[in-house]
Amino acid sequence: MAETSTNTDPDGLEPGHALTAGGRLSIARRIEPERPKLPFSPGQLARLDEALTLSTRTTGLEFAIYLGELGDDTRERAEQIHADLGERAPRGVLIAVSPAQRQVEIVTGEHSYRRVPDRSCNLAVMNMVASFKEGDLIEGLVSALRMLSDAAGTDFETGHE
Repeated sequence: MAETSTNTDPDGLEPGHALTAGGRLSIARRIEPERPKLPFSPGQLARLDEALTLSTRTTGLEFAIYLGELGDDTRERAEQIHADLGERAPRGVLIAVSPAQRQVEIVTGEHSYRRVPDRSCNLAVMNMVASFKEGDLIEGLVSALRMLSDAAGTDFETGHE
């Protein structure tokens, strides 16, 4: 951007300004790229973290949420993410959501499957989809965690294996 300047004193210029030989003021400005908008506010993140912590503590299962692109085969990608839980995978319950693809997958491990059957997962997915349609991503996730935790029961009811 070039502007005509009446100030011809090069020593009085601000950083990023230069006076050209023709007497024009040349200004260089750093343009910061816009940071991507996060899907949740700090308060919503705290609420989600609290729900994850409560679900994990009361059931003894490892609850996790993935939010992002799942690729062409959403189920296969969700199973890969679940496997990344490592030694916690058999007790893991992953809720994978790809809002852009409008896909939701719930993956349970070998142990957690016995406590959180497919019927409970399907009900949780239906509940999430209803909330998502209303534009409430956080409520859908928190509600699903609550439903899946209720289906699993408490850790002392089932005992660790």
